[in-house]
Amino acid sequence: MLWRFQWGRNGVNVGFLSRTVGFLSPPDALLPSAAGSASFLQMRLSAGLGFLLVVACTERAPAPGAADIGGTVVVSATGYPESLFPPFVVSLEGKEITEQIYDYLADVGADLNTADEKGYRLGLADRWRWMGDSLELAFHINPLAKWHDGRDVTARDVQFTFALNKNPALGGRLGTELANIDSVTVTDSLTAVFWFHQRLPTQFLDAAAQMLILPAHQLEKIPVSALRENLPPPIGTGRFRLRKLDPGASVEIVADTSNFRGRPKLNRVIWTVSPDYTAAVIKLFGGDADVFDGLHPEDLSKVASHPNIRSIPLSGMAYAFLRFNLSDPANKSRPHRLFADRDLRRAITMSLNRATLVRSVFDTFALVPVGPIVRAYAVTDPRGGQLPFDSVGASQLLDSLGWRRHGADGIRAKNGKPLSFSIIFPNSNRSRVRMGPLIQEQLRRMGIQVQLEPLEESTETDRESKGAFDAALGAWIMGASPDGIVGAWTTQGIGSHGVNYGSYSNPRFDTLLDSALKADPSVAREKFTKAIAVINDDAPAVWLYEPRKIVGVNRRIRTTKMRPNAWWFDLAEWYIPSTEQLPRDRIPLSR
Repeated sequence: MLWRFQWGRNGVNVGFLSRTVGFLSPPDALLPSAAGSASFLQMRLSAGLGFLLVVACTERAPAPGAADIGGTVVVSATGYPESLFPPFVVSLEGKEITEQIYDYLADVGADLNTADEKGYRLGLADRWRWMGDSLELAFHINPLAKWHDGRDVTARDVQFTFALNKNPALGGRLGTELANIDSVTVTDSLTAVFWFHQRLPTQFLDAAAQMLILPAHQLEKIPVSALRENLPPPIGTGRFRLRKLDPGASVEIVADTSNFRGRPKLNRVIWTVSPDYTAAVIKLFGGDADVFDGLHPEDLSKVASHPNIRSIPLSGMAYAFLRFNLSDPANKSRPHRLFADRDLRRAITMSLNRATLVRSVFDTFALVPVGPIVRAYAVTDPRGGQLPFDSVGASQLLDSLGWRRHGADGIRAKNGKPLSFSIIFPNSNRSRVRMGPLIQEQLRRMGIQVQLEPLEESTETDRESKGAFDAALGAWIMGASPDGIVGAWTTQGIGSHGVNYGSYSNPRFDTLLDSALKADPSVAREKFTKAIAVINDDAPAVWLYEPRKIVGVNRRIRTTKMRPNAWWFDLAEWYIPSTEQLPRDRIPLSR
């Protein structure tokens, strides 16, 4: 899974497979989550990240008292969620909100260890059991779980959610993650059984923590084709429920006071949207917001001068890139006039001094990526690397391709046409706004002309998804497993519902990555290194920076441990001491 760096986008749809199975398992036959297939555990370990440490620990605080229950947390955001229907969510804001409204069967714990089932946080499931040589996994639904409209949660909801996400007509984002699950069957009202095509390290992760479970009773009578046009209001099982949408401006969720997992400590959380970075960060420092998750290194001096704000750095799970479009923006069936040429892409990559770019924008708070992957994964070889900066070699390669300098401006041309292209990027992302002119200048020195097109976020997203661009500054937040690479950079990700918007395709990379994702832990890093080397040599993008995330939080808020790829992971357990509450914290829940 990966998310757009405002954020998100994910896999491709595959057809729904089903089969009839004769498996019966009464609820009392299921084991607690600590149990499982010990014989298969070693293989599943290869999916994990190991235990990642949050760079800055959250403050230890005493448990909240009855008077501390309540309060309002305002989150400052630079983007508005394009949807709150989980299969359609592609932005970071959408993920933050939907994960409060809906539940997974079980979720990856705060340490981001995807391999150890014992570390998962219980969601709708209260226990599970492996069967059938680890090709069957039965989840038992907590009998206390209810939808926000009061209806009981059943195993049928799990089965429906799986079928909907696998339905090509929906055009959802979980095709890659669900590809190894053949079907989900129901053995009784509270038992859902997942049937896998083959044993893989990511089996438990894919079944338990990829799909937010949806209400069958609300959605199953709506034609799938209609869901994109006319979505009903969200009905979830999460510890918060949706209260108010102000399109383009804000989203408000409020506590589900009778939730089966307990009432949230907060009364409400509000996401307030600003048109650009500067306005968003001003809300944090001015006291109009309590959380902003996109602080930059240069903001830390402001944090020091605002004693009511603290910064929490988290391990980096994101990487940014300059993506080349290998297809003609006007006709995707034709090759791009420039970037279909592998050698030209390599020359442009070699023309960019990525280390200088990173230092200029992030100082020491980011690294140059080794490829379309982050160092947090155990399978990433930090010694690996992309094509090196080599201006001399790049100049020679450009000359050999017929792109030679002409005229007083020194811009290269071939057959009378200048070596010129445009780069689109969201104007709300400060890092990319700053990096754009630096890239433009470095390439100008090499005789390459670049036009910068800063766009409103929704416009940029729309153009990129339609392939209507030459090059784009983009970024992904990686999920708990590196399988998000499949949807972003393999042939499988090309298409109307894919996320490989540059249309890069190399069957050798596809095969090597598939082998790496299925590999035993003892050889997984070696296999990933080989796959990454192939895509680096092809240069479908220039991997620019791998930043650390810095979250700014008002000190009156007592947070819990933040998961490196999801600061909002335990938001329902945050609280505000009664002695530090503001007037907005005391607004009654019923209001």
